[in-house]
Amino acid sequence: MGKKIIINHTRHEIRVALIENGVISEIFYERVKNKSVVGDIFKGKVLKVLPGMESAFIDIGLEKAAFLYVDDIRTDADSDDDNGINNIQSDIRPEKQNISSLIKEGQDIMVQVSKGPIGSKGARITCNVTLPGRNLVFMPHVNNVGVSRQIRDEKERNRLRKIVSSVKPDNTGFIVRTVAAGRSEEEFRHDVEYLLNTWNETEKKFKTYRSPAILFEDLNLTFRTIRDMLAPDVDELVIDDNYEYEKIRKYLNTYLPRYSSILKLFKNKQPIFDYYGISLEIDRAMSRKVYLKSGGHLVIDQSEALTAIDVNTGRFTGSDSHEDTILTTNLESVKEIVHQLKLRDIGGIIIIDFIDMESLENRQKVYSALKSELKKDKARTKALPISDIGLVEMTRKRNRENLNRFLREPCPYCNGRARILSPESIIYEIYREIHRLAKDDKPPQNLLIGLHPDVAEYLEQEEIETFRSMERLIKGNISLQVSERYHYEQYELLEL
Repeated sequence: MGKKIIINHTRHEIRVALIENGVISEIFYERVKNKSVVGDIFKGKVLKVLPGMESAFIDIGLEKAAFLYVDDIRTDADSDDDNGINNIQSDIRPEKQNISSLIKEGQDIMVQVSKGPIGSKGARITCNVTLPGRNLVFMPHVNNVGVSRQIRDEKERNRLRKIVSSVKPDNTGFIVRTVAAGRSEEEFRHDVEYLLNTWNETEKKFKTYRSPAILFEDLNLTFRTIRDMLAPDVDELVIDDNYEYEKIRKYLNTYLPRYSSILKLFKNKQPIFDYYGISLEIDRAMSRKVYLKSGGHLVIDQSEALTAIDVNTGRFTGSDSHEDTILTTNLESVKEIVHQLKLRDIGGIIIIDFIDMESLENRQKVYSALKSELKKDKARTKALPISDIGLVEMTRKRNRENLNRFLREPCPYCNGRARILSPESIIYEIYREIHRLAKDDKPPQNLLIGLHPDVAEYLEQEEIETFRSMERLIKGNISLQVSERYHYEQYELLEL
């Protein structure tokens, strides 16, 4: 069973799911109001240079200033100071330079977004500009030809490198993409011509546009998917929008006729993501608890800087020894953990708390299984061996907002804490506040308490003695004003 690409296309949103061997492995979203800027090239203006952080903030026209690190700056001794282009120096900088000697505040600079805004952080940008084509990635500032590591046949790698070296202009660089295996010289010539024209247009815009300005905008999610993911191992490309279907059909017939036969228009009355079981998988990816087939489960907690994954045996008791039950659960959890990391696009620091294993051999088995599964993940990962207490520390590179943060926003009740005060805690807090008022020089005689209906109900049914104690404190009467307009944890004390 090969791969399927499922596209749900509406006026306001594009959703793409990749199904591999019957399993939904990746989900991508793009909304018209919040289109991804990763890969877009901008003419930006340097707002602030921070030598102590070896970085700078650049205005590229987005809501938040973009972040540029010193190692992502390329300079050229021959660059034209009049036009302010910040190009490239040699590929290897002999020693790290002070950022203040490379760029100045108020300077115009050409940059590309390498990582989109995530949470409270602005976009990460680089001066190492690249332009993606179907078969090649163009690197205008590098004189080199690279070949994707996914192409493992050495004879084919040499053939591709030789062809691209012969068709590329001097002092330019290209990377041969995985999908380019088996392609002819003519196809590479077309790619090179297209990419060079695109780059020339980008440079012209830089010289004429005022900063901040966008110089190159990448394709929308639908056509990025076709460009980046369409390969011989894809069996079906299914889309549910007639207009987009026709655009894709014409594009494939013109440029990629070999894939025309796999394109299908989804005509079922049932929503396409429901039909392929993708909606259920999204719901599962939104859940804190993920169940394993054996009866065990994972608990996934995400914070701003770290994700913690806890493995539990749950209902699974096994039939052999306790150690074998733990090993079986840990091994089963490995596949699900890596699947969830990809599906949710979780990045940054990740701590996995496997169930404690006494045997060093078993710990090595689980770690080896984890490393093997991570090799299937296209994102860059690094995992340290399992510690004596069963923890794995790992990192995973993330280039976009993860699924949970993209689809959800902080809870207005708990302010992101994932828990809210119990009604009992709120009532005792009110009691303490009234106690403070009762000690004033002029204590209130009568009070009105405004609060949420659920808290009021708990007060009247479970804490009636506490309510009477409040009245005794002020030696007067207390009335309740109950309204849904109050936040669950909110209350008001008004003197009557």
